[in-house]
Amino acid sequence: MEDERETFLSKSSQISGNLDNEGAELKSLRLCLKWVCLDQSNLWMASLSWSVFFLLAIGVPVGSHFALSCPSCDENHSRPYRLVVQFSLSIFATLSFLCLSTWSNKHGLRKFLFLDKLSDASEKVQHGYTKQLQRSMKLLLIFLLPCFVSVCVYKIWWYVSGGTKLPYYVNIYISDTILCTLELCSWLYRTAIFFLVCILFRVSCYLQILKLEDFAQVFQKETEVGSILMEHFKIRRNLRIISHRFRAFILLTLVLVTASQFTSLLDTVPSSANVNIFKAGELIVCSISLVTGLFICLRSATKITHKAQSLTSLAAKWHACATINPFDNTDGETPRARITSNQVFSMNHYWESDEEEDGDDDLDNTKLVPIFAHTISFQKRQALVTYLENNKAGITVFGFMLDRTGLRSIFLLELALFLWLLKKTTTVS
Repeated sequence: MEDERETFLSKSSQISGNLDNEGAELKSLRLCLKWVCLDQSNLWMASLSWSVFFLLAIGVPVGSHFALSCPSCDENHSRPYRLVVQFSLSIFATLSFLCLSTWSNKHGLRKFLFLDKLSDASEKVQHGYTKQLQRSMKLLLIFLLPCFVSVCVYKIWWYVSGGTKLPYYVNIYISDTILCTLELCSWLYRTAIFFLVCILFRVSCYLQILKLEDFAQVFQKETEVGSILMEHFKIRRNLRIISHRFRAFILLTLVLVTASQFTSLLDTVPSSANVNIFKAGELIVCSISLVTGLFICLRSATKITHKAQSLTSLAAKWHACATINPFDNTDGETPRARITSNQVFSMNHYWESDEEEDGDDDLDNTKLVPIFAHTISFQKRQALVTYLENNKAGITVFGFMLDRTGLRSIFLLELALFLWLLKKTTTVS
């Protein structure tokens, strides 16, 4: 009795420790939202958030476009693709800001990230999700900093090498410093909130992947069909919630990134364009940022859809392993007497010698599933497999499943457009 109590208390302390870590990571995420002025927890913060948005996402790009217009500049400082860059970044910043504002006001950060129901999950899921929350801010910096450093280098070169040829007001040094700082802050703000939405989508998907991998364990033990169906219902519901929240963002991102890439190519393809890296430096960094954000979303969607659909093959394999075992009797019911492990796992030695499958998880492996003497009847197993075959879960966008088959062509199209644009803009003349 004392041992059971100590075990219970130790597990409770581990779970509470995980929840404390999640609270700390949630606090750091909220701090990040405050730093980029996306916190709308009260009227004052909401007013500040919208003011900063209008200033950095709309005011600075429009003002700098007219204030820094330089028709008399040389070719390397003319920046003929500035309008495409500023319009693209502002459009994506507006889309991301509206999505974040809607989610924040409607759900709140804790409910939006499914942290309110994480205490019901297993310790493995809690620990994995805590690590992913810790990694999310690092990923944001990994994707954001290289592009920001590139833009900083380009902007500083443009202002320093332009000298008195560029428009300035009162004092050239003070004017260039203020204008360069405002442009860099505007670029950082617009790109950061776009990447932030993509990272939030990735984090939401990763939690469901952890739950799917944990759910796969039900086929490794004695389980009833009712409990399997209830867990699958929860996973499908969570995936449907994620799809409904992000479907407009994913669809508009796909359409707008493709439109931006096509527009950039139409401007650079003509022979009279005379494109080089000095004239189109901003354009290529903008394209890299937008395509990277799109690929983050697409990869997360395809990964979780693949994991969710792997449940069908896992259930079919479990059904087949239970069917071919010798303790099924003629009427389809498994006997209730205990079967020794030698009889149940008689075929597993054919698979134990395969060392190339060590990296596979429980959803994606080709090993036989252990069958217990109390495995449910043939009819129930068949009904479960039929249900999973006809109710495939995954991320959908207005009814269209985002799986590997459909997104392969999208990936090739975006990659072809990006590489073509990269080839046109990375020449030095």
